[in-house]
Formats: sequence, C-alpha cells, structure tokens
Amino acid sequence: MNLQRFIDAKQGELTRLREQMPTALNITRPSFYAALMAEPPRDEPLRVIAEFKRASPSEGIINDQLHIADVAQQYAKAGASAMSVLCEEQYFQGHLGDLDAAARASIPLLRKDFIFDELQVRQSFASPAAAMLLIVALTPDVNTLRSLRELGESQGIESVVEIFNVEELRLARASGARIIQVNARNLETFASNREEGLKLAALREEGECWIAASAMSEHAHLIAAAEAGYNVALIGTALMRSNSPGDKLNNIIKA
Repeated sequence: MNLQRFIDAKQGELTRLREQMPTALNITRPSFYAALMAEPPRDEPLRVIAEFKRASPSEGIINDQLHIADVAQQYAKAGASAMSVLCEEQYFQGHLGDLDAAARASIPLLRKDFIFDELQVRQSFASPAAAMLLIVALTPDVNTLRSLRELGESQGIESVVEIFNVEELRLARASGARIIQVNARNLETFASNREEGLKLAALREEGECWIAASAMSEHAHLIAAAEAGYNVALIGTALMRSNSPGDKLNNIIKA
C-alpha cells in the first residue's frame, strides 16, 4: 500500500510533536474558500492554485534549485489565487518552515501534507497556513475527517478534502467538506487520468468549491476543467520544471 509508507514516514514527526508542540500563531488567516470562489479575471478560465514542490515519489527530484520565497512572489505576480506548499520531508523534500518563507507573498497558503493525526493539525497552528489538505484515502473514517477539519477551523485553518472517486466524495460530504479537491492521480498506483477526474465535476453541488488537481499543465487543461464545472485548478509539476515558474504560470493562465 503506497499510502502506508507516508503514514510510516510521519511517525518520527509525531513522536517529536508529543514531546514538544510548537506555539500557535496569534494571527488572522485569510479565507481560502473565499479566495478560490471569487470570480476569475475576464481573461482567465478559472482560479489557480500554484504549487511548490521540490520532489515527488512519482517524479523524483523535480527542481531543488528554486528558493520558495522567490517562487511565492512570482506566483503572486502571475495571478495565482493561492499557493500550495508541499511540507512532507521524506518524499517531497519539504518542510513546515517553507510556509513561513512563502508567506511573504501575501497569498493564502495550503499546507499540503499527509495529515491524519490531530497533532499535525495543532502543528499547523504554528504556521501561517490558511488551509490544510485532508486525503480521504488516508483517513477514510468520516468521524476522523470531521474532527480534523473542525479542529483546524477552530484556529481559522480550512480543509481541502481530496477525493479520487464517487465513494470518497460521499465520505467527504458526510464529513462536512465544502472545498473538494479531485486528484486525477491514483495515490496507490500514481497513474493519472485527467479525463476521468473531470467527469466527477458533474456531481458538484451548490456552495462547494471544486479543485482539479494533477495532470494540469497547459491552458487547454484549464479551459476543460472550467467547462467541466471546476472552480479552481491546481498546477504543480509543470511549474516546478521551469527555472522561471512565474512566467510559466502566466503563460498557462493567459495563453
């Protein structure tokens, strides 16, 4: 089970958090939901979350030469509505501290990580994250999903709840999720199928914010996602392969 290795990789972090929890920040966090649900500019098909990740299990090293503070500024200038920051250390070479560096750009931040324990949510309180990722396949228990989401919201951190299929959508809704991310990549096999992911948007309900994630790399993909019913697209690897991610993002958004 591929997901189990991510759980295993977090055990050392959880042990450290049990011994010492970082101090929560006393800040007002921007609404991730509001930023994504705002009407996109007239020349853009939908809102975009731009992602920073140095590596991934499926790609290996993508780009470890970029500085996240610089990239965050580039993304903000290019028109990203929010920024996703990979904070997982072992497989993505990220760090929770990357959120602090990215915060200088003043756009809402998503802590993208493998979160399944309330200690990790409390750890997020010490960061400037406006949202955190919860993956249904990682925490398929509805009560756990709900409790993690509600704990985050108690400190102004919203949850992006990731699904892959209709059954996971049912669980996400049962947990009270209103920001739903459809990952076109199967986390067990790492195979991507963008077209199948787009079809799920036909099930979007009023008031829900839907994000199309994985295999988004060109302007035509954004148009297809918008036409399918998505509010937002998340773009990651295509940007990080470039030495100028901001220019690449601008080209994709406004092609």
